[in-house]
Amino acid sequence: MSNAVGLDEEAVSNWIADMGVGAVAPLEFTRIGNGQSNLTYLVSDAGGGQWVLRRPPLGHLLASAHDIAREYRILSALQGTGVPVPKVLGLTEDPAITDAPLMLMSFVDGVVIDSIGVAKNLTPERRRATGLSMPKALASIHAVDLELAGLDDLASHSPYAERQLRRWSGQWEKSKTRDIPAVDELAALLTRSIPAQTELNLVHGDFHLSNVITARDDGRVVAVVDWELCTLGDPLADVGALLAYWAQAEDEVPGPFAASTLEGFPTREELTKAYMHETGRDPAALGFWHALALWKISIIAEGVLRRTMEDPRNTAAVGAPSTKLIDDIVAQAMDIARRAGLR
Repeated sequence: MSNAVGLDEEAVSNWIADMGVGAVAPLEFTRIGNGQSNLTYLVSDAGGGQWVLRRPPLGHLLASAHDIAREYRILSALQGTGVPVPKVLGLTEDPAITDAPLMLMSFVDGVVIDSIGVAKNLTPERRRATGLSMPKALASIHAVDLELAGLDDLASHSPYAERQLRRWSGQWEKSKTRDIPAVDELAALLTRSIPAQTELNLVHGDFHLSNVITARDDGRVVAVVDWELCTLGDPLADVGALLAYWAQAEDEVPGPFAASTLEGFPTREELTKAYMHETGRDPAALGFWHALALWKISIIAEGVLRRTMEDPRNTAAVGAPSTKLIDDIVAQAMDIARRAGLR
């Protein structure tokens, strides 16, 4: 046994064995990924088989956050839709097995560009291919027929921006470790500047370079992962989030995801053009969604900081975000909002 934090390895091993996926005992569990929210483990068996296991973070959680059962529903619904996702194999909430819901998925072989070190091992051509594949993957998510997939009741159909501002303002009050007046100022600015919503689509909610698995040969996106923030809303929100996470070499504040600053990766402008070409959507409101995404990222980062302070076992390999990083993201959000003409 590998003594993975957060798992009763014997009980989980027995659950997986009973699922009939062909696992050969003994199983080993290794935490993987740089995700700072739901915990992800690689499951390896004695015969060379591999799977992926997900569970919520350890310790006290905010209501409605880190819902593994909901993520399982979404991934199940997306099977066969054209959206590249892992195959879901099982879900358990049995207290005899686990203290929190567990989801087992297929292992998708590929490259996860979750650090600048990984990106440096790729050629500039491969980096560009991956970058330009991302708007196509995002377009496939936004093209899902909600009724056909059984996801039309996943979330409210009320205006998405208002829901996001209300939800994340509430999350800020519950998770902040200190006062940052600019977070509240941004919330007020965004509230005054909400664009009209003309569509209701499936929205991933956290689409960025670390949340896709890419093919080893040509760099295309072969799986989109980490669906815990998925909801129904304005598709441009996902584009804004992609831009918010997508650092460029000339940025004063590259943020925690610096891989895209390397040669070969497309610019934010190129990503925007690729998505708009793929979907035919109007980018007029994109500045609002870019600023809102940065505001939201700062709140998420503050929540990660709080969880790691309360229970260090939640800390990912890359460590927890610093207060300076969070303050810098808030400042960047305000700058984007002003340059977008929000008043």
